[in-house]
Amino acid sequence: MLFLVAALLMLGVVLGTVAHAPLGFTAVAAAVIAVWLGIFAIRERHGRRSGPSTN
Repeated sequence: MLFLVAALLMLGVVLGTVAHAPLGFTAVAAAVIAVWLGIFAIRERHGRRSGPSTN
C-alpha cells in the first residue's frame, strides 16, 4: 500500500512538472526518453541471446 501511495505521489509530481513545461520541451524530452528506452531494450534482448558473460 505504501508503494502505491509513493507511486501516485511521484506520478503527480511528474505530471505537474510536465504541465508547466512548454509543449516543445515536453515533446523533445519524451523523444529522448523513448530513444533511451529503445536502446536499453535492444541491448537487453541482445544480451539475453548471446548468453551470460563469464568474467
